[in-house]
Amino acid sequence: MGGFFGTISKTNCVNDLFYGTDYNSHLGTKRGGMATYDESTGFMRSIHNLESSYFRTKFEPNLPKFSGNSGIGVISDTDAQPIVIHSHLGRFAITTIACINNLEELAEELLQQNKNFSELSSGKINQTELVALLITNGNTIEEGIENVFNKIEGSCSLLLLTEDGIVAARDKLGRLPMIIAEKEDAHAVSCESCCFHNLGYEPVYNVGPGEIVRIKADKFEQLRAPNKKMQICSFLWVYFGYPVSSYEDINVDCSRYCAGCLMGKKDNCDADFVAGIPDSGVGFAIGYAAGKDIPYKRAMIKYTPTWPRSFTPANQNVRKLVAKMKLIPNKQLLKNSRVIFCDDSIVRGTQLQDNVEALYRYGAKEVHMRISCPPLIYPCKFLNFASKNSDLDLITRRIIKEFEGDHNKNLEKYKTTDSPEYNRLVEKIRSTFDLSSLKFSTIEDLVEAIGLPKDQICTHCFDGSSYF
Repeated sequence: MGGFFGTISKTNCVNDLFYGTDYNSHLGTKRGGMATYDESTGFMRSIHNLESSYFRTKFEPNLPKFSGNSGIGVISDTDAQPIVIHSHLGRFAITTIACINNLEELAEELLQQNKNFSELSSGKINQTELVALLITNGNTIEEGIENVFNKIEGSCSLLLLTEDGIVAARDKLGRLPMIIAEKEDAHAVSCESCCFHNLGYEPVYNVGPGEIVRIKADKFEQLRAPNKKMQICSFLWVYFGYPVSSYEDINVDCSRYCAGCLMGKKDNCDADFVAGIPDSGVGFAIGYAAGKDIPYKRAMIKYTPTWPRSFTPANQNVRKLVAKMKLIPNKQLLKNSRVIFCDDSIVRGTQLQDNVEALYRYGAKEVHMRISCPPLIYPCKFLNFASKNSDLDLITRRIIKEFEGDHNKNLEKYKTTDSPEYNRLVEKIRSTFDLSSLKFSTIEDLVEAIGLPKDQICTHCFDGSSYF
């Protein structure tokens, strides 16, 4: 994943850029970058590795060297960015949130056109540079971005910092949101609306799928009309999104609360109280408690002084340690209790294994688990959620392989709620983790909780229904 922020003002924009970009830190953990444009000094760029520290820690010492009234920043889980380009379209800095499944094929095509790649990230093609080269194949920036939309398989949203404002383009199917906000003498753009509130901006416009806009300090203008079809990621409301953010004007925490309430009203499980796995399981748990009309208690607390945000390192052993260390159970609440725990999802099962073992160790009599989304059956092809390297990274596919001898067999049946195969799959996950009971939200309830029509939401990871 990743997140970006751009701003343009009639005065110096550096502080807004710094804090606005930092408010995307929950979306990535690998690299951060900022670029500004100053009429007198030109473009300034800085990129830092964030795997061992945080954005603010790395970038605060650099702030005095930045200047200018416009800038873009990014938190990236992919390549080093922003990059700065000098081309026949002029000079610009570019940052992307992209998942390009045909990266190697496109790179080879560009090399055959005598294009060169200079920005290497971990020895691989830098996908933001590839997007920049696709743009420079156009006669205009708009034509170049259209080229990106037509060429890539996956998704790509981008910000271009030019000498004449910021050009923002949302992925052609709107996989990620893009919001424009304004305040006196300034505009900003981001995929996260939580960036705006404390900086004094007010969201004013949702950029549409495939839409291209040019943003200036005092206005913004449409360069390309939006597409009619949208496939915005449902997992934004389940997991990625920050609770106070809204996408398509639908608040993340309100959606999680609604999903929990829908499940709580239908669930006949007896328990003493409900608890949420921090952070993204909490809104769902509070809604579940309201729907079921039983107490909500904080039986597991995240240690925020050193774990202030999500952190998912690539190394599996480190990831397992992190999953264990960042959450602390409350022994006094758990002892001799029947507890319903709510979480956002079960992906690999690493965190769930450690959490359940700890709950029983601290004295819980029964541990029931309620999940705010359906079982994840398909890896994400569009936003790098879970793993696109192997289907077997998903616990569901490993179990299907155990049952069927082939992890691709009968997926249609396993994804169908309450089919014999679905129930067998859920029961196997339950018994694997020694849960007293386990239930997942249905796609129908998730769609209702989000509040958009099903055909406007990407639910690919649950039912494989998305398209390019």
